[in-house]
Amino acid sequence: MTEHVRITEEAGGVRLVRLDRPEKKNALTGAMYDAMREALEEADRDGSGIGAVVFAGLPGAFTAGNDIADFVARAGRDAGDGPALRFIRRLAATRTPLVAAVDGLAVGIGTTMILHCDLVYVAPSARFRMPFVDLGLVPEAASTYLLPRRVGIPKATELMLLAEAFDGDEAVRLGLANAVVPGDALVEHALSQAARLAAKPRGALAASRALIRGDAAAVEAAMNAESRAFEAALRSPEAQAAFRAFLDRAKG
Repeated sequence: MTEHVRITEEAGGVRLVRLDRPEKKNALTGAMYDAMREALEEADRDGSGIGAVVFAGLPGAFTAGNDIADFVARAGRDAGDGPALRFIRRLAATRTPLVAAVDGLAVGIGTTMILHCDLVYVAPSARFRMPFVDLGLVPEAASTYLLPRRVGIPKATELMLLAEAFDGDEAVRLGLANAVVPGDALVEHALSQAARLAAKPRGALAASRALIRGDAAAVEAAMNAESRAFEAALRSPEAQAAFRAFLDRAKG
C-alpha cells in the first residue's frame, strides 16, 4: 500500500478510494496503481460487504495522470505487465459498481478510467485531457474502442489525436458524465449515489451492469492491441524525446 491512496469504508457498503498526493496533483506512481487495483480486488471478493466503489481525488486534482519520472523508471522492467496495465485490466473486469467524483485535473488515465465507471459526477472545475499522442504514445484502457462508441468517431478523434481539453459541462453533454455537482458537495453526492447502487439486489444489479457494459471480449481485445502499440511507442525516439522534455521542464 501507499500513503498516497486513502481507502475508507463508508456508510451503506461503499468503499471510498481517494487519491491523496497534493504536491504532485495526484500524479500516479506504480504503488498508487497497485493500491487501487488491490482495493478493487478486495471489493470483488465474495463476502466483502462492499457494494460499490467511489474514486475521488482532491479539490482541483482528480489525477494529473502518470508520474512521468516514476513511469520512465519502470518502463524497462514493466514491459507488457506493469502496475498501470494491471490496474486498467482490473478496472474493466471488476464486478463491483464503480462511481467517479472528478474535481479539477483529469489527465490521461484520469479521463480514460471514467469510461469504465458506471456513474460519473464532475465538479465545475473538472478539466479532462488525453495527451497520449503528444507524449509519443497511444491511448489506453480500451479508450480507442470505448470512446468512439460514446461520442462518435469525429469527436473521439479530436479528443485523442488533438488532445483537446474539455470541461465538466462538455463531459455531461458528450455522455461521459452524469451531472455537474458543486465541488463542496461532489464526493458526498457520489457516495450517496454509490450507496443507492449498493442497496440494490446484488444479482440483478450485476447482471444488468454486465448487459449495459456490453462486449467484454471486445474491450479486452482493444486493451491487448493498445498494450502492444503502447509498448512499441514507448521505445520510440519521439516518446523518449517527449519524456526528456517533460522532465526537463519539471526540473526547471
